[in-house]
Amino acid sequence: MHQSMKVETFLTSTETFSPFSVLNIRMGHALLCASGLVLLNTLLSCGQAQDKPKPDLRVSSSWPSPGASMTLNCSVKNYSAEWRYYWYQAFYKNSNNYYFELLPDGKNGTAQNSYIVHGQKQTAGYACRAGRQQPEHFTSYSKPVFVWSADSSSASATVKVTPDRVQHFSEESVSLRCEGKPSEWRVMRLSEAGYLANCSVWGTMNGSTCTIKNGTAKPAVYWCESKLGGFSNAVNLTVQKRDIILVSPVHPVTEGETVTLHCKLRNTTLKSSVSFFRNGSLISNDTIGKLNIPAVSKSDEGFYKCQYSGKQSSQRWMSVKAVSRPIKSSFTVQMIIGFVCGILLIAILLMVYLKAKGTQCKQTHVDSADPGVSQNACQLEALYSEVRDDNLLYALVMHKNKGESQNNAGRPYQAAAECAIYSEVRK
Repeated sequence: MHQSMKVETFLTSTETFSPFSVLNIRMGHALLCASGLVLLNTLLSCGQAQDKPKPDLRVSSSWPSPGASMTLNCSVKNYSAEWRYYWYQAFYKNSNNYYFELLPDGKNGTAQNSYIVHGQKQTAGYACRAGRQQPEHFTSYSKPVFVWSADSSSASATVKVTPDRVQHFSEESVSLRCEGKPSEWRVMRLSEAGYLANCSVWGTMNGSTCTIKNGTAKPAVYWCESKLGGFSNAVNLTVQKRDIILVSPVHPVTEGETVTLHCKLRNTTLKSSVSFFRNGSLISNDTIGKLNIPAVSKSDEGFYKCQYSGKQSSQRWMSVKAVSRPIKSSFTVQMIIGFVCGILLIAILLMVYLKAKGTQCKQTHVDSADPGVSQNACQLEALYSEVRDDNLLYALVMHKNKGESQNNAGRPYQAAAECAIYSEVRK
């Protein structure tokens, strides 16, 4: 009875389902499975994204000398796997974004986590990433790191600052204009704290000119970037809240130029002497608030600041650009002179030798008191050759003995041979 009731219950329950109900249940199960798969895939993707490491890129020098080499170092923290490193140059894409292009010889990557860039002459951005296993799994790209050049001679554009000085008062209007080939430029700023942002964040961009509206009291680096891949020179600027600033040129000065540094107050004029310091040492006390450096040289390079009535400006680095000069070697000049003189001397001696060879020596027999005794004597014959060269007279006199030796017992033999070389200087 119990068994038949179970069967009956089952049959009765199955009769209550319509074909549409069964279809709905099956569709519900399918949708539930699909949703679960999507959710699982999303979770896995998120997990992979969170696990994808981001390397850290550093440079050996942010301001290398023009043409110098500098080293990129890429590191992946908290991962002990063997990585292969790839090196890129960063270019302006949009907003704060960059796109990356492999460096010419970085296609296959390097086993070392360092890469040397030779002959760095202009401002540029770099990035790196690492890969491992086969097929290769890559890390994310590193944050772009910039290497700046203050020299505009090899840059695609020049950034012009108005007013043309490094330090500015906070209420002043400061503008930066990108001058270069026709392109879409943007002005970038990297603060001392490491925040990278374009002009739209901290200023107002109008064409190729950016006006600072949100200054920072700490130094920041500014430069121009182009969608065509161009970079301008870079400048260090400071917007001051102090009441005193040092007026100094934005761009590096060239050796031999005259440079004048000023001390400027926010709302008042200077009424007493101003002290100027280089690298912390007092170098001048001036009553008109100026420091004049005629014919500036590399020895004048350094940190400068001014002080007035107990107030002191921030210090500013003044860079001096060396002028290439031809290398003069006194040793080389002496070698050339010595070589020419040697050739002349050989020529003189050769002429004397050729003349002497064609001259015959005369032999004279001189009788003494003893008629049996004959004496061979060499008559002195002068072979004279001279070469005049404005102030110098060289003479060579040779005496030669052509007498034959006689060695007879009881007969005294006398022979005379004499050779003299003299030089005479006549002025």
